[in-house]
Amino acid sequence: MIIRHKISALFLTGSLFFTHFASAQNYSQYIDPLIGTGGHGHTFPGASMPFGMVQLSPDNGRGDWDWVSGYHYTSDYIAGFSHMHLTGTGIGDWLDIAVMPLLAPVYSQKVDTRVFYSHKNEKASAGLYQVTLDNGISAKLTASERVGYHQYTFPKNAQQATIRLDLHHAFNWDVPLETEIKKIDDNTFVGKRISKGWANHQIVYFALKTSKPVQQVLWNGKNSNRNKISSGNKEMGVNAQLVFGNNKPVELKVALSTVGPEKALQALDEIPEWNFDQYAQQAQNVWEDEVSKIKIETKSKKLNRIFYSALYHTTLTPTLYSDKDGEYRNYKGDVKTMPDGQQRHTLYSLWDTFRAEHPLLSITQPDRYLSLMNSMLAFHDEYGLLPVWDLSSNETNTMTGYHAIPVLADAILKDLPGLDQERAYQAMLNSAFQKVREVPDYIQYGYVPQDVNGGSVTKTLEYAYDDYAISLVAKKLGKTKDYELFTKRAKNYKNLFDKNSGFMRAKYKNGQFVEPFDPFYSEHEFDKSQYIEGTAWQHSFFVPHDVRGLAKLFPSQDGLSKMLDALFVAPSIMRGDNVSPDASGFIGQYAHGNEPSHHIAYMYAYIGEHWKTQERVRQIIDQMYNDTPDGYAGNEDAGQMSAWAVWSMLGMYPANPVGGEYVFGSPAVDKAEIKMPSGKIFTIKAENNSQKNVYIQSVLLNGKPYDKVYITHEEMLKGGELTFIMGEKPNKDYGKNPSSWPISMEN
Repeated sequence: MIIRHKISALFLTGSLFFTHFASAQNYSQYIDPLIGTGGHGHTFPGASMPFGMVQLSPDNGRGDWDWVSGYHYTSDYIAGFSHMHLTGTGIGDWLDIAVMPLLAPVYSQKVDTRVFYSHKNEKASAGLYQVTLDNGISAKLTASERVGYHQYTFPKNAQQATIRLDLHHAFNWDVPLETEIKKIDDNTFVGKRISKGWANHQIVYFALKTSKPVQQVLWNGKNSNRNKISSGNKEMGVNAQLVFGNNKPVELKVALSTVGPEKALQALDEIPEWNFDQYAQQAQNVWEDEVSKIKIETKSKKLNRIFYSALYHTTLTPTLYSDKDGEYRNYKGDVKTMPDGQQRHTLYSLWDTFRAEHPLLSITQPDRYLSLMNSMLAFHDEYGLLPVWDLSSNETNTMTGYHAIPVLADAILKDLPGLDQERAYQAMLNSAFQKVREVPDYIQYGYVPQDVNGGSVTKTLEYAYDDYAISLVAKKLGKTKDYELFTKRAKNYKNLFDKNSGFMRAKYKNGQFVEPFDPFYSEHEFDKSQYIEGTAWQHSFFVPHDVRGLAKLFPSQDGLSKMLDALFVAPSIMRGDNVSPDASGFIGQYAHGNEPSHHIAYMYAYIGEHWKTQERVRQIIDQMYNDTPDGYAGNEDAGQMSAWAVWSMLGMYPANPVGGEYVFGSPAVDKAEIKMPSGKIFTIKAENNSQKNVYIQSVLLNGKPYDKVYITHEEMLKGGELTFIMGEKPNKDYGKNPSSWPISMEN
């Protein structure tokens, strides 16, 4: 029962980029961390800093799919406030180092300490979370990069104000293996939590400091004079109740480290004083500087809220994993140090984020991007391969492809300063020739046979794209034989094309298509599926590197165009006994709630029908995003769903996320100023823009006519002004000339 109570040239860096940009406008006011906490968004509402190690947020104490972030807007109770949260993912883990304020200590481990609350008494903003529980306890949370700062105000009649530090707090996949809490003095506690879950081995050390001395400590609900409690190697966690009596209000600082308790104690220096409002304001100032890197103008408060909340979500991950000095402990238990003042990061949801999140970060994070790239290379050095889905330095092997490759390739092609291109290239080759994940079969057959393992179509198409990324780097580095090899492998998508149906279809080892075939069929279990988390409709278009090569496979010249048209009007159904819940946000069979669809609306631009891209992109913006807790069409996926919105609302998108070409769509905002890594400002204007005027009539670049339907990263680094002249009716001649089209392997 829940307790109830009545009450370089292409990629330049520089400190100039991060100097405070004074502005009368307050852009961070539009950030609403509650957006995405409903539906299947799976975001958390609590306090964090950009890419911070700490995500201090409430947990509802429920372990279902929609609670993988610890919180879902439909819940009306809170079980604790923990310091580590995943954002937007489809699998749950973390929720480490939880605390819960209580009116009095509890003496039984079986008491349910969840407390009801109302959303009318809850508020979330950039770097600050506040809630008043139904029992009268008020909680305020803020954070620095590695420290969570709590302030708890208790009702006057609470004579035994208590904070419960709970290391058994575990939901979804997470299981504590070894936990420990140690009292240093009446104001200081340290400890560790080792657990397994989605990440097979995770270790977190913490240091907790109280603003007032603890009068009594209950260890696992029992009064004792001991100064330490641990769980050993049992699958359980210990807890300590810190009783303050009538000595309230109470503030806490909780610092995290992956190296040891001493390093956690050092991290407390990030918040040296007891002044909650000061550090909450400091967090808000950091967020203001962060999101004002892109300044938009729109008459719509709703669009402002959608845009800046999305931009906020793109800067939560990958999260910090190292201490301030660059030290970290990896999944093997080895202590390592990142070089040259860099930081180690984790939480790389690469199946999602290679598409638009990382290209966006290559613009907004010039001083951090080298650390993000070298974190993947450090993972490679420790694990032997580039990460597929890195969590707490573990390889979860979640999802398909080897998508660290296009992320690194994009950084190399943009000449990221400081990146060892040869080292990165060799790591890419290791992943491309790995002996696991069906890669040997892909190399042998030119596709992944369905009778080897499931998800074969998705795996083949994604490996082919990743191989294309390697080919571009090989060409840049002058490795001619590798360039020829990976150019050939990049065209392996052709091996699964069925010209009779127009779909990519699974094949057996013998070269025969798998029968029967139903393009609406979905199977969520990976080993049985042919298409990961979707249908043939969503996956058959994943050839972003060779759209015109794909078009040539159709028997008729307009075959791809007709297939794209059919996608958006096909019945929004899936057939099968175990359809994937991840396919969501349907317009026809286009499923914006999952990443394989994200580039599809932009494919028209490659075949001379750019007006259709404009029409569909604006439709997706209008229908798939809003400024409520249900604001995303599916899992937010560690920034990717948000990155699509940021790019597309600006009027462009990295449809092919390697090489720095950004294809035009239909800008939803009237004006945007983007601070580029070069220090220059690139301005985008949309004249005559409105909800009806979604079509581009013409484009100007620095006041001169511009006929291309894309712009390059290199061009944007120069600064300048891109102007879209918008209208109510399509200009079908714009983008019709092949000289205006984005790059495709085949012309």
